[in-house]
Amino acid sequence: MQQPSSPFTKAQLLPQEEKLEISKQKGELFIGLPKETYFQEKRICLTPDAVGAMVAHGHRVLVEKGAGEEAGFSDNEYSEAGAKLTSDKHQVFGCPIILKVEPPTLDELELMKPKTVLISALQLKTRQESYFKALAKKKITALGFEFIKDEDQSYPAVKALSEIAGTAAVLIASELMVNAKKGNGLLFGNISGVPPVEVVVIGAGTVGEYAVRSALGLGASVKVFDSSLTKLRTLQANVGRPLYTSTIQPKNLLKALRRCDVAIGAVRGKNRSPIIVTKTMVENMKKGAVIIDVSVDMGGCFETTEVTSHDEPTQITNGVIHYGVPNIPARYPKTASISISNIFTPYLLDIAENGGLENAIRFDSGLRNGLYFYRGILTNKAVADWFDMSWSDINLLIY
Repeated sequence: MQQPSSPFTKAQLLPQEEKLEISKQKGELFIGLPKETYFQEKRICLTPDAVGAMVAHGHRVLVEKGAGEEAGFSDNEYSEAGAKLTSDKHQVFGCPIILKVEPPTLDELELMKPKTVLISALQLKTRQESYFKALAKKKITALGFEFIKDEDQSYPAVKALSEIAGTAAVLIASELMVNAKKGNGLLFGNISGVPPVEVVVIGAGTVGEYAVRSALGLGASVKVFDSSLTKLRTLQANVGRPLYTSTIQPKNLLKALRRCDVAIGAVRGKNRSPIIVTKTMVENMKKGAVIIDVSVDMGGCFETTEVTSHDEPTQITNGVIHYGVPNIPARYPKTASISISNIFTPYLLDIAENGGLENAIRFDSGLRNGLYFYRGILTNKAVADWFDMSWSDINLLIY
């Protein structure tokens, strides 16, 4: 006879003694801020001001020497804010809470102590199964900050970095039109008697909205395309002025691309971005036009885009300048670091007020949504499906 399936083990089903909930007690956090080693990653999760706020609340912060230099924050600033500095990686990764922008490497995971709390990006598409096995081996509790939800069910970290990427896309395009090889020498700006620069934005999400705001602010003529009427309507309401908006129809899009000087792609898909602009469409664009493919980290929505780096950011295909750097916010490390720090600081103080992460995730469903590993157990269905691994519902583990 087949055994009835149950999410609980035999031991969990045995009668338990009654446990009364005790009042929350404030805890003291000990946070490690290691230096980012990932290629061209210059950001840091906490600014000296944020460290000062943490120390003022009675918490300890250990910063690896040089961790904030690329983002414009000196070791002296961290020291004056109350952080302890060290050049020993083992010491930093030995802290009970590790705060990083990029996910740790397997070597860095080896330096961590068992039952450490890791808060970083997950970047699911770049992970290998060995990464999750290393987390399980060390019984690590891990939060992916791109999955953390706000009170309004939005993703604050993703939104903040999308705002930077959208604004930066227009500024980068204005630079490339003048400085890149074969650039057409146009100035972004509403100069009297000169027709404005024409910009096509594909995607009406946060990246698209901030690209539109920046382009309009510089005096460009903007056309926005998206498959969702609701998103187009929301964007128009948020920008607060009438815009040319259209659903993604090949005929209309091709017509706009033929005339435009700058095309910005900001469309994300589930597993990869859909290819919206084909090679033929790019061949019909003006020579010297600029393409900024913000969604290149998910495959890109221009068929001709190739992944490039901050050192060599452009490639020219069919006379059109393509910018395919996947990590645009890292180009502005100080702004990005301040933005990330503004998000993390309240969450860390909240975790401390609740007496630790375990209590915080019980009371904050948005924070709980960011949890993908709990004491070495995988708790995220998306990760489990992607790698065909077994997982447990976090609600069964913490209540």
